Amino acid sequence: MKYRFLGDTGLRVSTLGYGFMDPTDQSLLDHMLPKVHKAGINFIDCAEFYGSDRFHYGYVEGLLGNSMKKLDVAREDLVLAAKLYLGGDTPNKLGLSYKHLVEGTQASLKRMQVDYVDVIFAHRDDPDGPMEEIVRGFNQIIEDGQAFYWATSEWSADRVMEAFVVCDRLGLIKPVADQFEYNMLARQKAEKEFVNLFEKQNYGLSAYGPHAGGILTGK
Repeated sequence: MKYRFLGDTGLRVSTLGYGFMDPTDQSLLDHMLPKVHKAGINFIDCAEFYGSDRFHYGYVEGLLGNSMKKLDVAREDLVLAAKLYLGGDTPNKLGLSYKHLVEGTQASLKRMQVDYVDVIFAHRDDPDGPMEEIVRGFNQIIEDGQAFYWATSEWSADRVMEAFVVCDRLGLIKPVADQFEYNMLARQKAEKEFVNLFEKQNYGLSAYGPHAGGILTGK
């Protein structure tokens, strides 16, 4: 397995990551995680939203926490990612308010049975939320020792640059990467919109959907 730095950081992540939205039961993750670790994959991706369509919010995070305890691997050998944006059906469990970022992080850590994650993503942009509040929230999570880095997911390049400007003005920690789909059918963001961020800011990319949900494999 090859490893690369995530954006402009010293964090080394495997070129392949393991993500999962809807495993049906505990046995699937218990079966897969040892194989993932043996293959040299250290980047494990989860979100508070995963599993909510069939079970409940945080369901998959709970499964992951159980499987990681059984895996018996040193915490420093895993790069664990969490994602916040949609954590429930009530008003303050949606979006990127300071309240949801802090409380949502605490809830995710409890379900995953860990003290911290390595990277915490803004799972989607929150156009109704003040950018200053968003970056302050993620900065607080890092200062509290609950994450080392924060990142964006499915943001526009303009909104990432806006976050950079606010972080520079307030002296806060900047995001380090975005997560969006990149494959033969989805090339615009990676090859045009984000080019300046990649080249001038060394912004990272955690790409998903390389097979376009199976379309590129003929399925």
